[in-house]
Amino acid sequence: MTLEAHPGANTPRRAPLVRLPRDERRAQLLEAALEVFVSNGYHGAAMDEIAESAKVSKPVLYQHFPSKRELYLALLDSQLASLTAMLLTALNSTTDNKLRVQATMKAYFHFVSKDDQAHRLVFESDLVNDPDVAARLEKFNSEYADAIAGVIAEDTKLAHLEATLLGRALAGMAQVSARYWLEANGNLDIDVASELVYRLAWRGISRFPKEPLAPSA
Repeated sequence: MTLEAHPGANTPRRAPLVRLPRDERRAQLLEAALEVFVSNGYHGAAMDEIAESAKVSKPVLYQHFPSKRELYLALLDSQLASLTAMLLTALNSTTDNKLRVQATMKAYFHFVSKDDQAHRLVFESDLVNDPDVAARLEKFNSEYADAIAGVIAEDTKLAHLEATLLGRALAGMAQVSARYWLEANGNLDIDVASELVYRLAWRGISRFPKEPLAPSA
């Protein structure tokens, strides 16, 4: 007697979704979201595509992030925290201010050179006019400029406002030059590029007197 094959008996089964701890799953989803947002921008990204990239179902994605906007803001928070940690590590790596400037410039250049292109989410966001995005970026810029200002004020005896202005200038110099270096398509070695910018920054900052500046007549 011939036995009839059960319908679907030879159909390959889909591997069951591996249950990860919540923190690990969240990290996995953020990694997938970064890839999609960097490639397509906020407006061009779709939650379907992010779920597919993360190899999860849409319900799983929505369990962690109820909307695309919340996912984007969580990802931005994660990348800003990572960049802040890199920069503060560089700033606190030594008490030699010359080496601090050098380390900070290198940190910016290495951030923009990362393969995941996270710098585009931070510095080239197509939601830059969104109040929540703008507030996060301003908070990052303000906190890091304040950290630089503290070092400058202690070393030069400049007033806090003056030191903060210089802190903003140094941070802006690092961001703009690092992004330009990346656009130059690797025609200049990263260490050479960051060294050039560091030398320019240090030659300026090191010439400030160790006493308060007198107001111009």
